Amino acid sequence: MKLALYLPNFRDEVTVKELEDLTALAEDLDFDSVWALDRVVVPEASDRGEMQYPFGMMEQFPLQMPVSARGKWLHGMPLIPWLAAKTTKVRIGMSIIDTPYRAPGVLAGEIATIDHLSGGRVNVGVGSGWMPEEFAAASAAHIFPKRHKHVRETIEIMQGIWTNEVFEYHGEFADFESCGFGAKPVQKPYPPIYFSGLKDPKRSANRIAKYDLAGWIGIQDTPEDIAHWRTEIQRELVELGSDRSLDDGFDMCSMIWFTITDEPTDQTSNRKLTNLLVGTADQITDNLKRFKEAGMTMPLIWPPFSGVPVSKTIDDLKRLAEEIMPKVNAI
Repeated sequence: MKLALYLPNFRDEVTVKELEDLTALAEDLDFDSVWALDRVVVPEASDRGEMQYPFGMMEQFPLQMPVSARGKWLHGMPLIPWLAAKTTKVRIGMSIIDTPYRAPGVLAGEIATIDHLSGGRVNVGVGSGWMPEEFAAASAAHIFPKRHKHVRETIEIMQGIWTNEVFEYHGEFADFESCGFGAKPVQKPYPPIYFSGLKDPKRSANRIAKYDLAGWIGIQDTPEDIAHWRTEIQRELVELGSDRSLDDGFDMCSMIWFTITDEPTDQTSNRKLTNLLVGTADQITDNLKRFKEAGMTMPLIWPPFSGVPVSKTIDDLKRLAEEIMPKVNAI
């Protein structure tokens, strides 16, 4: 099992120095990757609990964000080239890039350049987004009803640009004649692409089979969730006639809140609100063993939105790498 750090750039209060310290530690501890969070706005309606949908359209969450509209959080996209400059070996990415907020051709060219800046260490996470208020603020409200198609077109355009000297595309959201987009990525044939699909295994399987994706990223999944997603995606791949196996270098990931506590926490199953990696070192060890047995290859360790200072997260990450993971990887 690999470890990834999900940077807490989405907080009411966060500093560049805190993100730098966490990133440096992840590299020192030989984490596989560091990921930023993509957020464009927090609607003021969120502060009143009046958003159109709960976080990620997941029914257990309230109709508000865990960060206020006046929060001083940092955008994820500018952090990616900064991470490239601040590191030398850890992989970097954003989980996930909401493709409707970006022009596909521009995104492809910029990612290729960042792959050069990082020496070939970029991961590309893509998804459709879920917040109508954010689509409006990103001047993409018209895409919301067809956001899943936008993801498909973006993947096709990125892969086309990255593997051809010149490329043209004629779709609904992008329509351009043959163009060159600059340097190709260092990674061949292109950087690994991860898909975030929180609702539909069939859609995820279709993406994985058609576009040869490198991994799937969920959020706050239980070991049972991971096992279910693996089974369903693999079954759908077989039905699609794909010879792709999830046992062959495919990453099953989930973004999971993480804090080591002194006292045991209630581990009663509560779906997305379960204290999966919030608990004592022993509780976290046991849960990571269950995740590994269920087929998870890489948890994205996610410091909470509030209440836990970065200094404690740094201590917790050291304990995770030095005390907990040797026991997990021994099974």
